[in-house]
Amino acid sequence: MRDDRGQTTAFVAVLASAFLMCLGLVYDGGGLLRSRNEAAVLAQEAARAGAQQIDWAAYRAGSDTVGLDSGAAAAAARAFLSSSGATGTVSVSGDTVTVTSSVDYSFVLLPMASTTVGATATARPYTQPTP
Repeated sequence: MRDDRGQTTAFVAVLASAFLMCLGLVYDGGGLLRSRNEAAVLAQEAARAGAQQIDWAAYRAGSDTVGLDSGAAAAAARAFLSSSGATGTVSVSGDTVTVTSSVDYSFVLLPMASTTVGATATARPYTQPTP
């Protein structure tokens, strides 16, 4: 008769390893998606903060279009990014503010070091048309 001792232990070890790997994929995958969402929200809000910096002199002079004060728009977007602790780039072209933000994520359960996720958003000023 053959001795079957120890076979269940190998099966449990393989199954436990597979379970831990799946748990790591779910946990760190969710953390990576959360970081990606955080980068997108920060980029959107920084672009919105920049798009609020309109050229008041042209607006008060009765200009039909609302333009951006490009220097103030870039500064406001950068200030928002730095106050939130994110890194990124800001560019202003015409009346459009484009922000790319980056957020670092360190893996907890999977055997990987860390990665950086990023997102890009744009915003433009909008005024209500007068009747």
